[in-house]
Amino acid sequence: MRRIIGLVLMGLAGFLLTAALLALVYIPGQVKKTPLDTDSNTRLSGQAAALPTGEGAPVKALSHTVADGAKSDGDVVVFDTFTCLITDPDGNAPDCVDDSNTGEGTRLVSATTDRFATNRKTGLSVNTAKYIGDATPHEGLVNKFPFDVEKKTYPFWDGILGRAVDATFEGEEKVNGWNTYKFVIDVADEPAEISNGIQGTYSSLKTMYIDPRTGAIQKQTEKQKRVLENGTTVLDLDFGFTDETVAANIKDAKANDSKLGLVEKLPLIAGLLGLLAAGAGFFLWSGARRADGGDDVRRGPDGDGGDPAEERSIDVFGDSDEAATRSRAGVRR
Repeated sequence: MRRIIGLVLMGLAGFLLTAALLALVYIPGQVKKTPLDTDSNTRLSGQAAALPTGEGAPVKALSHTVADGAKSDGDVVVFDTFTCLITDPDGNAPDCVDDSNTGEGTRLVSATTDRFATNRKTGLSVNTAKYIGDATPHEGLVNKFPFDVEKKTYPFWDGILGRAVDATFEGEEKVNGWNTYKFVIDVADEPAEISNGIQGTYSSLKTMYIDPRTGAIQKQTEKQKRVLENGTTVLDLDFGFTDETVAANIKDAKANDSKLGLVEKLPLIAGLLGLLAAGAGFFLWSGARRADGGDDVRRGPDGDGGDPAEERSIDVFGDSDEAATRSRAGVRR
């Protein structure tokens, strides 16, 4: 029985060590990828002053991002994003309004759509036609940072400028008790198309708080200004993620961190268990072999369990009645 248990344990050890190797080499590359079923809503709120009145008012924004699973594959994910920014004077505005509706149209500040593709591991833009068709090519990162974020400057897409700008690492900071990497984008008075067919200057100070393990944006604030060539301010915006959005992002980050942490610990756990199983299995198997070999020696060649030394003594003096008689007679003489 011990021999069988030992063999089973050694087989289990082989399985565990193989699993440890796969967990170290293969599994992280499969797990650390942007999901193909992404369907998220990001809500923002703040203050904005915009033409025609130029007066400040509370605003809210919704950014709805959906992955196009049909166009995506194992390496690239395709996204469609709809963003709507509206005034919210009473705090009860809907997520967006129809600008053709005269009753609500004056609330609309801007509404945009965007289609882009990114590498599922690095987060960098992919501009192959089979993914984005005739959509505007993008540069750098777009909607997230790579997995295992580094403390360095990354290129990040700016839709107003139509190019990537520097997102500079500026330290670590807690958000709702969760450690994040802080990145800042600072664009000052850049010439740009600030609205359809309208030229001017554009400034943006954007601060992003990134989950180091997944690269997901946990919190974001932005101060943005668009000015006509004659100096008239078209939009003066100061807004950021709502508290509810930040709380939901942190909750997701903690859940994903636990999953990825387990994947990273799996090689060590499986490797240690494999070595323990191998040691225990070999000990039981070799012990059983030695025990079986010892029994064979003790049973002797005839299998009667006699002592080999005793058998050798009998052979020397003989085991016939005649020999025994001669021996006794010699002793009497």
